[in-house]
Amino acid sequence: MKKVWLLGFGFFSISITWSLYNAFVPFFLEKYVHSVALISFMMTIDNYFALFLQPWIGNRSDRTATRFGRRMPYLMIGMPLAAVLTMLIPFHSGLFTLLLFMMLMNLAMSLYRSPTVALMPDITPEHQRTKANGLINFMGGAGSILAFGAGSYLYDSSPVLPFVAAGLITLLCLFIVSRFIKEGRDGVNTAAANAPAGPAADRALQPGELVLPLSRPARVSLKKQLDRTTVWLLAAIFFWFVAYQGVETLFTLYGKHHLGLSEQAASFSLTFFSLAFVIFAIPSGWLGGRFGKKPVIILGVCGLMAVFALVGFAENVLLLRGLLLLGGIFWACININSYPFVVAKRNEESIGTRTGIYYLVSSLAAITSPPLLGLLIDLTDYSTLFYAATASMAFALVCLLLMKGRARAVNTVHSNKA
Repeated sequence: MKKVWLLGFGFFSISITWSLYNAFVPFFLEKYVHSVALISFMMTIDNYFALFLQPWIGNRSDRTATRFGRRMPYLMIGMPLAAVLTMLIPFHSGLFTLLLFMMLMNLAMSLYRSPTVALMPDITPEHQRTKANGLINFMGGAGSILAFGAGSYLYDSSPVLPFVAAGLITLLCLFIVSRFIKEGRDGVNTAAANAPAGPAADRALQPGELVLPLSRPARVSLKKQLDRTTVWLLAAIFFWFVAYQGVETLFTLYGKHHLGLSEQAASFSLTFFSLAFVIFAIPSGWLGGRFGKKPVIILGVCGLMAVFALVGFAENVLLLRGLLLLGGIFWACININSYPFVVAKRNEESIGTRTGIYYLVSSLAAITSPPLLGLLIDLTDYSTLFYAATASMAFALVCLLLMKGRARAVNTVHSNKA
């Protein structure tokens, strides 16, 4: 699992960047735009790129063959670009330059997000993936804590500081991942493509021989990935991300305008959600491996639905943060087990493609949710936010209950423990 921890730095950089982006960019936009619905729409720019780019890039990375590997070239291009553009956001001179920097930064992030995520199953045997997903999400959650905790204090000193820090951290994480993760050496899914023909093929391949194929793999069909069970699973993912993305994007404005919190206090409150997510990331992966991914996800959906319903009644900041702490635990049950569940539904050759589909659905939710919830807030008030999130989690639960079957066990070509 050492390689998984190292890969976690990629997730750490993604998480810290998005957390800072979602927490503080709305305050920049608020200076120029006075509609919550319009602010929410502008905050979904990244998901429009993800909607088209991430499934295509995920599919293309399945067929990429370079000396750096299948996924790493996308990280080596996207991460430096994203780092520079993240640092430029607080230096905007008006609404036009702010939107320009936002769009370019989101485009750069879309180049490497799916390949980074797909690296986890690439270097991890199937039976260890829920545990591995817990580890890397632990790193991602640590990034969110740093963003909401330290980032809120940096922002209070200067709005520039958290974005510069996030860019520098992204460059450092790229160095760590590219230095210590070698796809040809660490991959567990490519040995079959490289095994010699004839009697020599019967011998056990050694870890050092797991090199990437020199020829481009066959094209993976997107349509063939969508069986009935997968469609219901993706529908559930859509609805729980509608709830989560809406709350994450609009929470700082909710805290400021509905609860009367300062901008710093509102962003700091999200630290409690992220803290609980981090603490429970590894245990939820263990629970998914022990009791099955689907039952643990259902538990998380039911729990988070109850938390969102109660937050709507919370007028005290201590009660609010306690509920967010509990909500982070249930979100870990959902988020840690859902991606391995999606990947386990098909063969190893389609990991990048199914990763892209996963992000396609979550991006559709993120595009739909903030503008819709923002419009509801414009028409009513901020109390609507958590009631709508509760209803969306209920729809996710229905989809899970209609879904048949369990994650298929995939025979991997290398089953030694990482």
